[in-house]
Amino acid sequence: MSGQPGAPSGGGGRALRIDTVAIIIFIFQSLVETLRRPPVFRSTTLLCALAATTALPPPAPPPAPPPGKAITAPAAEVPPLRFAACPASVPRPPAPDRVECGRLSVPLDWNRPHGRRIEVAVSRVPASGTPAERRGALLVNPGGPGGSGVPYAVTKRARLPESVRRAYDVVGFDPRGTGASAPADCGPMGGLFDVPAPDPVPAGPAAEGAYLSSLRALADDCAAGTGEALPYLSTEQTVRDMDALRAALGEPRTHFLGVSYGTYLGAAYVAAFPHRTGRMVLDSVVGPWDWHDFDVIQSRALLEARDTFFAWAAAHPDRFGLGADRAAVRRAYLDARARLADRPAEGVGPAEFDRAVYRALGRTERWAGLADGLRAYLRDGDPGGLRPEAGSDDPATRTYEAANRAVKCADSPAPTPGRVLADVRALRRLDARPLLTGLEAASCAYWQHRPTTRTPLGSPAAPPVLLVASAHDPVTPVRGAHALRALLPGSRLITLDDDHSHGVFASRGAPCVDTPTATYLTTGTLPPPTTHCPGPGLPSVD
Repeated sequence: MSGQPGAPSGGGGRALRIDTVAIIIFIFQSLVETLRRPPVFRSTTLLCALAATTALPPPAPPPAPPPGKAITAPAAEVPPLRFAACPASVPRPPAPDRVECGRLSVPLDWNRPHGRRIEVAVSRVPASGTPAERRGALLVNPGGPGGSGVPYAVTKRARLPESVRRAYDVVGFDPRGTGASAPADCGPMGGLFDVPAPDPVPAGPAAEGAYLSSLRALADDCAAGTGEALPYLSTEQTVRDMDALRAALGEPRTHFLGVSYGTYLGAAYVAAFPHRTGRMVLDSVVGPWDWHDFDVIQSRALLEARDTFFAWAAAHPDRFGLGADRAAVRRAYLDARARLADRPAEGVGPAEFDRAVYRALGRTERWAGLADGLRAYLRDGDPGGLRPEAGSDDPATRTYEAANRAVKCADSPAPTPGRVLADVRALRRLDARPLLTGLEAASCAYWQHRPTTRTPLGSPAAPPVLLVASAHDPVTPVRGAHALRALLPGSRLITLDDDHSHGVFASRGAPCVDTPTATYLTTGTLPPPTTHCPGPGLPSVD
């Protein structure tokens, strides 16, 4: 564009360049002539030549970048991002809002930017407010690892406070290895998708040996199916993709809302790009530990949540009919699981049962469905209420499970097989039938790509971020928020007390959480360092 401040334009610019060339030619000729003259005349001629150089105009400043364009990413690495209509699989927001989709080309390995490239799927719902209200682009991630962010931009945006919807383009993306972004393929995954699958809780040497063999087979299947991409389906590579997305969108900073694994992703972005970190909300925080350590912590928290569920169901014996005290409900639960282990029903065995329980414990609004499912199976033999929501034949489920293992095993050192068995035995000492569904990083014991360091998280050079947590979240226990906070100086923490669910902001209907979080995103004003909000308590029963 012509007419940039400080940059010549039109014919005057051409004339100036011609005059400059003429002066340089004059100086050169003068110096040559001086060398031919006697020494007495040389000094005078040189002084004239030097005086001529002062007439040269100063070099023009480089052209100013177009407004809103990032200036840090090389154009060769960040091609333009063009948006068009989304595929039918992406939900549509209600009019007048719209969603648009694009694909961003990035290197498979950012350390070899000119090597093989992959494409990252992106979606965007533009801000609904006026230009004066706009604050930029808000990247969102739903968790996992393995969750697809392209549809999440639509579904999460619909629940955000109106002030946030007016201020931000909400941008979703499928992290590499997930959804439509070079999806990971682990094939049969060591029998993980067998229906019904074997009992996932090993008891005794033979079962433990079979358990380790299944982990080895899963790792081998991922290595065979994913091939050379396996080491690069990592959080550290994904945050490089995020920064490329920031540049392609023309944003100077990355504003981000991450839930569950999205908090780990956000903290890794802070570590890699502290000076490009904008307003960041990390909701339901994954602690800064090796992935296997986190999985074990989660498994212990799930046992506590399950005991709370037993007591809650017992408090409503007329509604659920599972018993009038916690011990009675527990016996009913174990009876249902034992029957399904002996004789799976309609594709539901102990592994499917555990997956359904794992999912239900993460949100208290699912507890009634789990209790109803137990009653229906014990009374009528109907296992429908104990079936996982997504079947193993669902391509999205297969991609999710593959990406989950690939990312976890690329992010931190692996446990040894002996350590895996020791942790399983310790969990069984706490409860003979623990929930091992979340021990996903156990397969890293046999992974072919074995990192020696953990993904860096947080940075003292970054601006403060806002952490949000539920006091009794069994999926990402609140201790993870306190541990990550130590790596994010100046960060704030909002805790929803008396709550037992996973996912808080624009999810639990808590104004004490939603209002200050929205204020931070729209104005940059942070809440007090520590805020406790009253939670909803255990679910009511109609």
